Amino acid sequence: MLKKRFFALFTSCVPLVFVLSLAPLVGAPNQIQKGEMAGYLLVPHDKVQETYNAGFSMYVAAWPLLEEYPGNRFQTGLFGTWMHAQYDGPTPDKLYSDIEGGLGWWRDTRFATETPKFIMGGVALNFSAWANGPGAGKGRDWDKPNGKYGVAQLNPWLLWPPDGLNLKQGTCGELFGYGYLPLPLTNAKSTTAGKNVPTGNNCWTLFLNTGNFKGPVAFFTPYFWSRVTLDDPNLGGMFLDSRPSGPNRALQMETQYVPSVQSIDEKGETYARIAPTSFPRGPKGDSAVVHRVTAYNKKALWNEVKAWFEGGPPASGVVDPRAAVVHTFPGRGGATWRIYKPQDSREERAPIAWNSFATPTAIDSITYGFRWNEKLVTRKDTTDGPLVTLPEYYHLVKDNNKKAQWVVVLPEDVPAETGLAEVSFSRPNEEPSKPYVTPDDPESCWKKPGPVAGPFQAHPGDGSVVTYYWYRFADQPALLNADLTDKEREALQSRVEKLHRNWKKDRDYLAPPAIGKLADIDPALIVKPPPGLEAGYVPIATRQAAEE
Repeated sequence: MLKKRFFALFTSCVPLVFVLSLAPLVGAPNQIQKGEMAGYLLVPHDKVQETYNAGFSMYVAAWPLLEEYPGNRFQTGLFGTWMHAQYDGPTPDKLYSDIEGGLGWWRDTRFATETPKFIMGGVALNFSAWANGPGAGKGRDWDKPNGKYGVAQLNPWLLWPPDGLNLKQGTCGELFGYGYLPLPLTNAKSTTAGKNVPTGNNCWTLFLNTGNFKGPVAFFTPYFWSRVTLDDPNLGGMFLDSRPSGPNRALQMETQYVPSVQSIDEKGETYARIAPTSFPRGPKGDSAVVHRVTAYNKKALWNEVKAWFEGGPPASGVVDPRAAVVHTFPGRGGATWRIYKPQDSREERAPIAWNSFATPTAIDSITYGFRWNEKLVTRKDTTDGPLVTLPEYYHLVKDNNKKAQWVVVLPEDVPAETGLAEVSFSRPNEEPSKPYVTPDDPESCWKKPGPVAGPFQAHPGDGSVVTYYWYRFADQPALLNADLTDKEREALQSRVEKLHRNWKKDRDYLAPPAIGKLADIDPALIVKPPPGLEAGYVPIATRQAAEE
Protein backbone atom coordinates (compact mmCIF):
# COMPACT_ATOMS: atom_id res chain seq x y z
CA MET A 1 0.00 0.00 0.00
CA LEU A 2 2.01 4.02 0.53
CA LYS A 3 4.92 6.38 0.89
CA LYS A 4 4.55 9.36 -1.46
CA ARG A 5 0.86 8.85 -2.02
CA PHE A 6 -0.23 11.41 0.56
CA PHE A 7 -1.30 13.34 -2.52
CA ALA A 8 -2.03 10.38 -4.75
CA LEU A 9 -2.71 6.91 -3.46
CA PHE A 10 -1.68 3.72 -5.21
CA THR A 11 -5.04 2.63 -6.62
CA SER A 12 -6.86 5.63 -7.70
CA CYS A 13 -3.85 7.73 -6.68
CA VAL A 14 -6.40 10.54 -6.62
CA PRO A 15 -5.23 13.68 -4.79
CA LEU A 16 -8.25 14.13 -2.59
CA VAL A 17 -8.52 17.06 -0.23
CA PHE A 18 -11.83 17.06 1.52
CA VAL A 19 -13.70 18.85 4.25
CA LEU A 20 -16.05 16.83 6.36
CA SER A 21 -19.27 18.18 7.70
CA LEU A 22 -18.85 19.26 11.29
CA ALA A 23 -22.44 18.49 12.12
CA PRO A 24 -22.63 16.47 15.34
CA LEU A 25 -23.08 12.72 15.31
CA VAL A 26 -25.18 10.83 17.83
CA GLY A 27 -24.26 12.14 21.27
CA ALA A 28 -24.01 15.42 23.10
CA PRO A 29 -25.41 18.20 20.87
CA ASN A 30 -22.82 20.33 19.05
CA GLN A 31 -19.89 18.69 20.80
CA ILE A 32 -18.96 15.69 18.71
CA GLN A 33 -16.93 16.52 15.62
CA LYS A 34 -15.98 14.17 12.84
CA GLY A 35 -12.34 13.56 12.12
CA GLU A 36 -9.95 10.93 10.94
CA MET A 37 -6.94 8.84 11.83
CA ALA A 38 -4.17 8.68 9.25
CA GLY A 39 -0.47 8.02 8.88
CA TYR A 40 2.07 5.29 8.23
CA LEU A 41 3.33 2.16 9.93
CA LEU A 42 7.02 1.93 9.05
CA VAL A 43 8.81 -1.38 8.49
CA PRO A 44 12.63 -1.14 8.51
CA HIS A 45 14.40 -3.99 6.70
CA ASP A 46 18.01 -4.64 5.85
CA LYS A 47 19.35 -3.60 2.46
CA VAL A 48 20.58 -6.00 -0.21
CA GLN A 49 23.07 -5.59 -3.05
CA GLU A 50 22.01 -3.30 -5.87
CA THR A 51 22.58 -6.10 -8.38
CA TYR A 52 19.25 -7.68 -7.35
CA ASN A 53 17.42 -5.30 -9.64
CA ALA A 54 14.94 -7.49 -11.53
CA GLY A 55 11.88 -7.25 -9.35
CA PHE A 56 10.60 -8.47 -6.02
CA SER A 57 8.05 -10.63 -4.25
CA MET A 58 6.58 -10.64 -0.76
CA TYR A 59 3.85 -12.08 1.41
CA VAL A 60 1.55 -9.72 3.28
CA ALA A 61 -1.30 -10.43 5.64
CA ALA A 62 -4.82 -9.76 4.37
CA TRP A 63 -7.48 -8.99 6.94
CA PRO A 64 -10.52 -6.78 7.68
CA LEU A 65 -8.89 -3.66 9.14
CA LEU A 66 -12.21 -2.17 10.27
CA GLU A 67 -15.10 -3.97 11.90
CA GLU A 68 -17.53 -2.44 9.40
CA TYR A 69 -16.83 -0.78 6.08
CA PRO A 70 -17.39 2.93 6.90
CA GLY A 71 -18.21 4.31 3.47
CA ASN A 72 -16.29 5.67 0.52
CA ARG A 73 -14.19 8.15 2.50
CA PHE A 74 -12.30 5.12 3.82
CA GLN A 75 -8.91 4.87 2.18
CA THR A 76 -6.03 2.76 3.39
CA GLY A 77 -3.59 0.21 2.13
CA LEU A 78 -2.41 -2.78 4.06
CA PHE A 79 1.32 -3.43 4.06
CA GLY A 80 3.00 -2.83 0.71
CA THR A 81 5.89 -1.25 -1.13
CA TRP A 82 6.98 1.08 -3.95
CA MET A 83 9.15 -0.20 -6.78
CA HIS A 84 11.03 2.61 -8.54
CA ALA A 85 13.42 2.51 -11.47
CA GLN A 86 17.09 2.12 -10.60
CA TYR A 87 19.49 4.83 -11.74
CA ASP A 88 23.26 4.86 -12.02
CA GLY A 89 23.48 7.99 -9.89
CA PRO A 90 21.10 9.98 -7.70
CA THR A 91 17.40 9.68 -8.44
CA PRO A 92 16.41 12.54 -10.77
CA ASP A 93 14.23 15.27 -9.28
CA LYS A 94 10.61 15.64 -10.34
CA LEU A 95 10.62 12.23 -12.00
CA TYR A 96 8.19 10.27 -9.86
CA SER A 97 7.12 6.97 -11.41
CA ASP A 98 6.77 3.52 -9.87
CA ILE A 99 4.67 0.46 -9.08
CA GLU A 100 2.99 0.93 -5.73
CA GLY A 101 -0.14 -1.18 -5.65
CA GLY A 102 -1.25 -3.67 -3.05
CA LEU A 103 -4.12 -4.68 -0.81
CA GLY A 104 -6.51 -2.08 0.53
CA TRP A 105 -9.59 0.09 0.16
CA TRP A 106 -9.80 3.32 -1.84
CA ARG A 107 -12.19 6.18 -2.38
CA ASP A 108 -12.95 5.04 -5.90
CA THR A 109 -13.72 1.47 -4.77
CA ARG A 110 -17.32 1.01 -5.89
CA PHE A 111 -18.14 -2.43 -4.50
CA ALA A 112 -16.38 -2.48 -1.16
CA THR A 113 -16.71 -4.87 1.76
CA GLU A 114 -14.65 -5.42 4.90
CA THR A 115 -12.39 -7.74 2.86
CA PRO A 116 -9.58 -5.89 1.03
CA LYS A 117 -9.01 -5.94 -2.72
CA PHE A 118 -5.75 -5.86 -4.68
CA ILE A 119 -4.73 -3.39 -7.38
CA MET A 120 -1.53 -3.09 -9.42
CA GLY A 121 -0.97 0.65 -9.03
CA GLY A 122 1.52 1.58 -11.73
CA VAL A 123 2.21 5.33 -11.76
CA ALA A 124 3.38 7.13 -14.90
CA LEU A 125 5.44 10.32 -14.70
CA ASN A 126 4.25 12.43 -11.77
CA PHE A 127 0.82 10.79 -11.72
CA SER A 128 -0.01 11.87 -15.26
CA ALA A 129 -1.57 8.41 -15.54
CA TRP A 130 -1.94 5.30 -13.46
CA ALA A 131 -2.91 1.74 -14.18
CA ASN A 132 -4.57 -0.50 -11.62
CA GLY A 133 -5.32 -3.56 -13.74
CA PRO A 134 -6.72 -4.49 -17.15
CA GLY A 135 -9.17 -1.73 -18.11
CA ALA A 136 -8.68 0.16 -14.83
CA GLY A 137 -6.79 3.41 -14.38
CA LYS A 138 -7.12 7.12 -13.78
CA GLY A 139 -10.77 8.12 -13.96
CA ARG A 140 -13.43 6.44 -16.09
CA ASP A 141 -13.53 8.77 -19.11
CA TRP A 142 -12.48 6.61 -22.04
CA ASP A 143 -11.80 9.72 -24.11
CA LYS A 144 -8.94 10.30 -21.65
CA PRO A 145 -7.46 6.81 -21.14
CA ASN A 146 -4.82 7.97 -18.60
CA GLY A 147 -3.52 4.47 -17.96
CA LYS A 148 -6.71 2.48 -18.46
CA TYR A 149 -4.94 0.72 -21.35
CA GLY A 150 -1.70 0.40 -19.38
CA VAL A 151 -2.10 -3.23 -18.25
CA ALA A 152 -2.52 -6.26 -20.51
CA GLN A 153 -4.22 -9.43 -19.31
CA LEU A 154 -1.79 -12.34 -19.57
CA ASN A 155 -3.40 -15.24 -17.73
CA PRO A 156 -6.28 -17.28 -19.20
CA TRP A 157 -7.59 -18.56 -15.87
CA LEU A 158 -8.06 -15.44 -13.77
CA LEU A 159 -10.62 -12.69 -14.41
CA TRP A 160 -9.66 -9.18 -13.25
CA PRO A 161 -12.61 -6.93 -12.31
CA PRO A 162 -12.09 -3.21 -12.94
CA ASP A 163 -12.87 -2.49 -9.26
CA GLY A 164 -9.83 -4.50 -8.17
CA LEU A 165 -8.99 -8.15 -7.68
CA ASN A 166 -11.25 -9.69 -5.04
CA LEU A 167 -10.03 -11.91 -2.27
CA LYS A 168 -12.32 -14.56 -0.87
CA GLN A 169 -14.80 -12.88 1.47
CA GLY A 170 -13.88 -13.38 5.11
CA THR A 171 -10.12 -13.54 4.54
CA CYS A 172 -8.65 -12.93 8.00
CA GLY A 173 -4.90 -13.00 8.49
CA GLU A 174 -3.93 -15.32 5.65
CA LEU A 175 -0.88 -14.41 3.56
CA PHE A 176 -1.24 -12.96 0.07
CA GLY A 177 1.84 -13.55 -2.05
CA TYR A 178 2.63 -11.19 -4.92
CA GLY A 179 5.49 -9.58 -6.77
CA TYR A 180 6.69 -8.17 -10.09
CA LEU A 181 9.33 -9.61 -12.36
CA PRO A 182 10.16 -8.46 -15.91
CA LEU A 183 9.43 -10.77 -18.84
CA PRO A 184 10.86 -10.20 -22.37
CA LEU A 185 7.47 -10.47 -24.04
CA THR A 186 8.12 -7.62 -26.47
CA ASN A 187 11.26 -6.32 -28.16
CA ALA A 188 12.97 -3.04 -27.35
CA LYS A 189 12.31 -0.25 -29.89
CA SER A 190 14.37 2.75 -30.94
CA THR A 191 11.26 4.73 -31.89
CA THR A 192 7.96 5.27 -30.07
CA ALA A 193 4.73 6.29 -31.81
CA GLY A 194 6.78 7.53 -34.76
CA LYS A 195 9.13 9.68 -32.70
CA ASN A 196 12.83 9.19 -32.12
CA VAL A 197 12.55 8.09 -28.48
CA PRO A 198 13.10 4.52 -27.25
CA THR A 199 10.74 2.09 -25.54
CA GLY A 200 12.31 -0.77 -23.61
CA ASN A 201 11.14 -4.35 -23.35
CA ASN A 202 10.66 -4.71 -19.61
CA CYS A 203 7.15 -6.16 -19.35
CA TRP A 204 6.78 -5.93 -15.58
CA THR A 205 4.54 -8.88 -14.78
CA LEU A 206 2.44 -9.44 -11.68
CA PHE A 207 2.96 -12.90 -10.16
CA LEU A 208 0.60 -14.16 -7.47
CA ASN A 209 0.94 -16.99 -4.99
CA THR A 210 -2.40 -17.69 -3.32
CA GLY A 211 -4.24 -20.75 -2.10
CA ASN A 212 -6.22 -21.28 -5.29
CA PHE A 213 -4.19 -19.46 -7.94
CA LYS A 214 -0.46 -19.24 -8.68
CA GLY A 215 1.52 -17.65 -11.45
CA PRO A 216 1.65 -14.62 -13.78
CA VAL A 217 -1.52 -12.56 -14.14
CA ALA A 218 -1.01 -9.36 -16.14
CA PHE A 219 1.76 -6.97 -17.15
CA PHE A 220 2.35 -3.27 -17.64
CA THR A 221 2.88 -2.56 -21.32
CA PRO A 222 6.24 -0.82 -21.88
CA TYR A 223 4.39 2.00 -23.66
CA PHE A 224 2.59 2.83 -20.42
CA TRP A 225 5.91 4.11 -19.06
CA SER A 226 7.48 5.54 -22.23
CA ARG A 227 4.46 7.43 -23.55
CA VAL A 228 5.37 10.60 -21.65
CA THR A 229 8.66 10.81 -23.54
CA LEU A 230 6.75 11.77 -26.68
CA ASP A 231 6.28 15.19 -25.08
CA ASP A 232 9.79 15.34 -23.60
CA PRO A 233 12.33 13.24 -25.55
CA ASN A 234 14.99 14.08 -22.94
CA LEU A 235 13.26 11.58 -20.66
CA GLY A 236 13.78 8.66 -23.03
CA GLY A 237 15.11 5.57 -21.30
CA MET A 238 14.39 6.90 -17.80
CA PHE A 239 11.45 4.71 -16.79
CA LEU A 240 10.68 1.14 -15.88
CA ASP A 241 10.22 0.06 -19.50
CA SER A 242 13.97 0.51 -19.96
CA ARG A 243 15.49 0.53 -16.51
CA PRO A 244 15.94 -2.12 -13.82
CA SER A 245 14.22 -1.84 -10.45
CA GLY A 246 15.74 -0.50 -7.28
CA PRO A 247 15.97 -3.45 -4.85
CA ASN A 248 15.84 -1.53 -1.56
CA ARG A 249 12.27 -0.34 -1.47
CA ALA A 250 10.33 1.34 1.29
CA LEU A 251 7.97 -0.99 3.13
CA GLN A 252 5.05 0.55 4.98
CA MET A 253 1.34 0.57 5.61
CA GLU A 254 -0.23 3.83 4.48
CA THR A 255 -3.52 4.95 5.97
CA GLN A 256 -5.21 8.05 4.61
CA TYR A 257 -8.53 7.88 6.40
CA VAL A 258 -9.98 5.87 9.27
CA PRO A 259 -13.08 7.50 10.83
CA SER A 260 -12.71 9.16 14.21
CA VAL A 261 -14.70 11.56 16.37
CA GLN A 262 -13.72 14.09 19.02
CA SER A 263 -15.52 15.75 21.92
CA ILE A 264 -14.70 18.04 24.85
CA ASP A 265 -15.86 17.30 28.39
CA GLU A 266 -17.08 19.80 31.02
CA LYS A 267 -13.48 20.47 32.12
CA GLY A 268 -12.35 21.38 28.62
CA GLU A 269 -10.45 18.13 28.11
CA THR A 270 -10.50 16.60 24.61
CA TYR A 271 -11.23 12.95 23.98
CA ALA A 272 -11.38 10.96 20.75
CA ARG A 273 -12.67 7.64 19.53
CA ILE A 274 -11.64 5.74 16.41
CA ALA A 275 -13.64 3.19 14.44
CA PRO A 276 -12.89 -0.34 15.71
CA THR A 277 -9.55 -1.17 14.07
CA SER A 278 -8.03 -4.63 14.18
CA PHE A 279 -4.99 -6.67 13.19
CA PRO A 280 -4.73 -10.41 12.62
CA ARG A 281 -3.86 -12.51 15.68
CA GLY A 282 -1.59 -15.51 15.48
CA PRO A 283 -1.46 -18.57 17.78
CA LYS A 284 0.89 -16.78 20.19
CA GLY A 285 -1.16 -13.58 20.23
CA ASP A 286 1.15 -11.59 17.97
CA SER A 287 0.47 -10.34 14.42
CA ALA A 288 2.62 -11.42 11.46
CA VAL A 289 2.00 -8.88 8.72
CA VAL A 290 4.96 -9.12 6.29
CA HIS A 291 6.93 -12.21 5.32
CA ARG A 292 9.72 -13.20 2.95
CA VAL A 293 10.44 -9.96 1.11
CA THR A 294 12.65 -11.08 -1.77
CA ALA A 295 14.64 -9.28 -4.48
CA TYR A 296 15.76 -10.92 -7.74
CA ASN A 297 18.33 -10.54 -10.47
CA LYS A 298 17.77 -11.42 -14.13
CA LYS A 299 19.00 -14.97 -13.69
CA ALA A 300 15.87 -15.63 -11.61
CA LEU A 301 13.56 -15.75 -14.64
CA TRP A 302 14.44 -13.35 -17.47
CA ASN A 303 17.44 -15.18 -18.91
CA GLU A 304 15.70 -18.56 -19.14
CA VAL A 305 12.56 -17.09 -20.73
CA LYS A 306 14.58 -15.04 -23.20
CA ALA A 307 16.51 -18.15 -24.29
CA TRP A 308 13.21 -20.01 -24.72
CA PHE A 309 11.74 -17.30 -26.93
CA GLU A 310 14.93 -17.39 -29.02
CA GLY A 311 14.52 -21.12 -29.74
CA GLY A 312 15.76 -22.80 -26.60
CA PRO A 313 13.94 -25.33 -24.39
CA PRO A 314 10.73 -24.24 -22.61
CA ALA A 315 11.25 -22.29 -19.41
CA SER A 316 9.40 -23.67 -16.39
CA GLY A 317 8.45 -20.21 -15.16
CA VAL A 318 9.58 -21.12 -11.65
CA VAL A 319 11.59 -18.25 -10.21
CA ASP A 320 15.11 -19.52 -9.42
CA PRO A 321 15.81 -19.03 -5.69
CA ARG A 322 19.55 -19.11 -6.38
CA ALA A 323 19.15 -15.73 -8.09
CA ALA A 324 17.28 -14.22 -5.16
CA VAL A 325 18.04 -12.64 -1.83
CA VAL A 326 15.64 -12.30 1.09
CA HIS A 327 15.58 -9.10 3.13
CA THR A 328 15.88 -9.55 6.88
CA PHE A 329 14.13 -7.57 9.59
CA PRO A 330 16.06 -5.96 12.46
CA GLY A 331 12.90 -5.82 14.56
CA ARG A 332 12.45 -2.06 14.73
CA GLY A 333 9.58 0.02 13.43
CA GLY A 334 7.59 3.17 13.86
CA ALA A 335 4.19 4.75 13.45
CA THR A 336 2.99 8.19 12.36
CA TRP A 337 -0.72 7.61 12.94
CA ARG A 338 -2.43 10.81 14.05
CA ILE A 339 -5.98 11.73 15.02
CA TYR A 340 -7.25 15.11 13.84
CA LYS A 341 -10.16 17.12 12.54
CA PRO A 342 -10.08 18.08 8.86
CA GLN A 343 -9.57 21.76 9.61
CA ASP A 344 -6.56 21.12 11.88
CA SER A 345 -3.21 22.38 10.64
CA ARG A 346 -0.36 19.92 10.26
CA GLU A 347 1.10 21.16 13.55
CA GLU A 348 -2.19 20.51 15.33
CA ARG A 349 -2.39 16.89 14.23
CA ALA A 350 -1.32 15.05 17.34
CA PRO A 351 0.13 11.51 17.17
CA ILE A 352 -1.29 8.57 19.02
CA ALA A 353 0.85 6.82 21.62
CA TRP A 354 1.29 3.78 19.37
CA ASN A 355 4.17 2.30 21.35
CA SER A 356 2.05 2.10 24.48
CA PHE A 357 0.13 -0.84 23.04
CA ALA A 358 2.10 -2.06 19.99
CA THR A 359 5.70 -3.29 19.84
CA PRO A 360 7.21 -3.74 16.36
CA THR A 361 9.13 -6.99 16.24
CA ALA A 362 10.92 -9.47 14.03
CA ILE A 363 8.89 -12.59 14.70
CA ASP A 364 11.73 -14.36 12.90
CA SER A 365 14.48 -13.04 10.63
CA ILE A 366 12.19 -12.86 7.58
CA THR A 367 8.86 -12.10 9.26
CA TYR A 368 7.77 -8.73 10.60
CA GLY A 369 4.89 -8.06 12.93
CA PHE A 370 3.67 -6.69 16.24
CA ARG A 371 3.38 -7.82 19.82
CA TRP A 372 0.60 -6.26 21.83
CA ASN A 373 0.02 -4.87 25.30
CA GLU A 374 -2.72 -7.25 26.43
CA LYS A 375 -3.94 -4.70 28.99
CA LEU A 376 -4.84 -2.17 26.28
CA VAL A 377 -5.85 -4.22 23.22
CA THR A 378 -8.78 -6.63 22.99
CA ARG A 379 -8.67 -10.19 21.74
CA LYS A 380 -11.53 -10.83 19.41
CA ASP A 381 -12.63 -14.13 17.91
CA THR A 382 -14.72 -13.76 14.76
CA THR A 383 -16.35 -16.34 12.52
CA ASP A 384 -13.55 -15.69 10.03
CA GLY A 385 -10.60 -15.78 12.41
CA PRO A 386 -8.90 -14.30 15.48
CA LEU A 387 -8.13 -10.57 15.66
CA VAL A 388 -6.55 -8.03 17.99
CA THR A 389 -8.61 -4.84 18.24
CA LEU A 390 -6.75 -1.64 19.04
CA PRO A 391 -7.80 0.76 21.78
CA GLU A 392 -10.75 2.87 20.63
CA TYR A 393 -10.60 5.79 23.10
CA TYR A 394 -7.90 8.43 23.49
CA HIS A 395 -7.26 11.50 25.65
CA LEU A 396 -5.34 14.52 24.32
CA VAL A 397 -2.51 15.38 26.75
CA LYS A 398 0.93 17.00 26.72
CA ASP A 399 3.96 14.73 26.85
CA ASN A 400 7.20 15.46 28.72
CA ASN A 401 8.27 17.78 25.91
CA LYS A 402 4.96 19.66 26.13
CA LYS A 403 3.84 18.30 22.80
CA ALA A 404 0.27 17.14 22.28
CA GLN A 405 -0.30 13.40 22.14
CA TRP A 406 -3.28 11.06 22.15
CA VAL A 407 -2.89 8.53 24.97
CA VAL A 408 -5.04 5.47 25.44
CA VAL A 409 -7.88 5.77 27.93
CA LEU A 410 -10.25 3.02 29.03
CA PRO A 411 -13.88 3.35 27.93
CA GLU A 412 -15.10 3.68 31.50
CA ASP A 413 -12.78 6.62 32.08
CA VAL A 414 -14.21 8.73 29.25
CA PRO A 415 -16.61 11.34 30.67
CA ALA A 416 -20.17 10.48 29.74
CA GLU A 417 -20.98 14.03 28.66
CA THR A 418 -18.64 13.66 25.68
CA GLY A 419 -21.21 11.35 24.06
CA LEU A 420 -18.45 9.29 22.43
CA ALA A 421 -19.81 6.00 23.72
CA GLU A 422 -23.03 6.50 21.74
CA VAL A 423 -21.31 7.09 18.39
CA SER A 424 -21.87 4.41 15.76
CA PHE A 425 -19.32 3.63 13.06
CA SER A 426 -21.66 1.36 11.15
CA ARG A 427 -21.80 1.32 7.37
CA PRO A 428 -23.65 4.40 6.10
CA ASN A 429 -26.47 4.40 3.59
CA GLU A 430 -24.81 5.53 0.38
CA GLU A 431 -26.05 5.95 -3.14
CA PRO A 432 -25.93 2.73 -5.21
CA SER A 433 -22.58 2.29 -6.90
CA LYS A 434 -22.44 3.32 -10.52
CA PRO A 435 -21.41 0.53 -12.90
CA TYR A 436 -18.03 0.39 -14.57
CA VAL A 437 -18.58 0.44 -18.31
CA THR A 438 -16.35 0.25 -21.38
CA PRO A 439 -16.82 1.87 -24.81
CA ASP A 440 -19.73 0.52 -26.85
CA ASP A 441 -18.83 2.20 -30.14
CA PRO A 442 -18.68 -0.52 -32.83
CA GLU A 443 -15.54 1.13 -34.21
CA SER A 444 -13.76 1.14 -30.83
CA CYS A 445 -10.89 -1.18 -29.91
CA TRP A 446 -13.32 -3.05 -27.68
CA LYS A 447 -15.41 -4.05 -30.68
CA LYS A 448 -12.96 -4.14 -33.57
CA PRO A 449 -11.67 -6.80 -33.98
CA GLY A 450 -13.51 -7.52 -30.75
CA PRO A 451 -14.05 -10.65 -28.65
CA VAL A 452 -14.39 -14.20 -29.92
CA ALA A 453 -16.70 -15.56 -27.20
CA GLY A 454 -19.17 -14.20 -24.68
CA PRO A 455 -20.72 -12.55 -22.89
CA PHE A 456 -20.16 -14.45 -19.64
CA GLN A 457 -20.83 -13.33 -16.07
CA ALA A 458 -19.01 -13.78 -12.77
CA HIS A 459 -20.54 -13.09 -9.36
CA PRO A 460 -17.80 -12.28 -6.82
CA GLY A 461 -18.58 -11.89 -3.14
CA ASP A 462 -18.63 -8.07 -3.19
CA GLY A 463 -22.20 -8.03 -4.53
CA SER A 464 -21.25 -7.12 -8.09
CA VAL A 465 -21.74 -8.79 -11.45
CA VAL A 466 -18.74 -8.80 -13.78
CA THR A 467 -19.52 -9.19 -17.48
CA TYR A 468 -16.60 -10.46 -19.53
CA TYR A 469 -15.66 -11.78 -22.96
CA TRP A 470 -12.83 -13.86 -24.33
CA TYR A 471 -10.46 -11.98 -26.60
CA ARG A 472 -7.60 -13.26 -28.63
CA PHE A 473 -4.62 -12.18 -26.53
CA ALA A 474 -3.10 -9.82 -29.10
CA ASP A 475 -6.50 -8.28 -29.89
CA GLN A 476 -7.34 -7.15 -26.34
CA PRO A 477 -7.84 -3.37 -26.06
CA ALA A 478 -4.68 -2.76 -24.02
CA LEU A 479 -2.46 -4.19 -26.74
CA LEU A 480 -4.26 -2.31 -29.48
CA ASN A 481 -3.22 0.83 -27.57
CA ALA A 482 0.36 -0.22 -26.77
CA ASP A 483 2.17 1.27 -29.79
CA LEU A 484 2.67 -2.17 -31.37
CA THR A 485 2.51 -2.90 -35.07
CA ASP A 486 0.47 -5.86 -36.33
CA LYS A 487 3.73 -7.77 -36.79
CA GLU A 488 4.85 -6.97 -33.24
CA ARG A 489 1.51 -8.05 -31.81
CA GLU A 490 1.66 -11.35 -33.71
CA ALA A 491 5.14 -12.04 -32.35
CA LEU A 492 3.78 -11.32 -28.87
CA GLN A 493 0.81 -13.61 -29.53
CA SER A 494 3.16 -16.46 -30.43
CA ARG A 495 5.17 -16.05 -27.23
CA VAL A 496 2.10 -15.94 -25.01
CA GLU A 497 0.66 -19.07 -26.60
CA LYS A 498 3.84 -20.83 -25.50
CA LEU A 499 3.30 -19.57 -21.95
CA HIS A 500 -0.32 -20.71 -21.88
CA ARG A 501 0.62 -24.21 -23.00
CA ASN A 502 3.46 -24.61 -20.52
CA TRP A 503 2.72 -22.49 -17.44
CA LYS A 504 -0.24 -23.67 -15.36
CA LYS A 505 -2.05 -22.08 -12.42
CA ASP A 506 -1.26 -24.73 -9.79
CA ARG A 507 2.54 -24.49 -9.74
CA ASP A 508 4.64 -22.63 -7.16
CA TYR A 509 6.35 -19.99 -9.30
CA LEU A 510 7.41 -18.04 -6.21
CA ALA A 511 8.97 -19.70 -3.17
CA PRO A 512 6.10 -20.59 -0.81
CA PRO A 513 5.84 -18.99 2.62
CA ALA A 514 7.58 -20.63 5.57
CA ILE A 515 4.75 -19.70 7.93
CA GLY A 516 1.00 -19.34 7.92
CA LYS A 517 -1.70 -20.15 5.40
CA LEU A 518 -2.23 -18.65 1.97
CA ALA A 519 -5.20 -16.42 1.21
CA ASP A 520 -7.57 -17.36 -1.61
CA ILE A 521 -8.73 -15.32 -4.59
CA ASP A 522 -12.51 -15.06 -4.81
CA PRO A 523 -13.43 -18.40 -6.43
CA ALA A 524 -15.84 -16.65 -8.82
CA LEU A 525 -12.83 -15.09 -10.55
CA ILE A 526 -11.11 -18.40 -11.33
CA VAL A 527 -12.39 -19.06 -14.84
CA LYS A 528 -11.94 -21.70 -17.53
CA PRO A 529 -11.36 -20.92 -21.20
CA PRO A 530 -14.06 -22.15 -23.57
CA PRO A 531 -13.15 -25.24 -25.62
CA GLY A 532 -10.66 -24.35 -28.33
CA LEU A 533 -9.54 -21.15 -26.57
CA GLU A 534 -7.17 -22.73 -24.05
CA ALA A 535 -4.01 -21.10 -25.46
CA GLY A 536 -3.73 -17.56 -26.77
CA TYR A 537 -7.01 -16.16 -25.38
CA VAL A 538 -7.77 -14.19 -22.23
CA PRO A 539 -10.86 -13.05 -20.28
CA ILE A 540 -11.48 -9.29 -20.39
CA ALA A 541 -14.08 -7.56 -18.18
CA THR A 542 -16.28 -5.08 -20.04
CA ARG A 543 -18.72 -4.13 -17.27
CA GLN A 544 -19.09 -4.36 -13.51
CA ALA A 545 -22.36 -3.44 -11.86
CA ALA A 546 -24.25 -4.06 -8.64
CA GLU A 547 -26.10 -7.36 -8.40
CA GLU A 548 -29.80 -6.73 -8.98
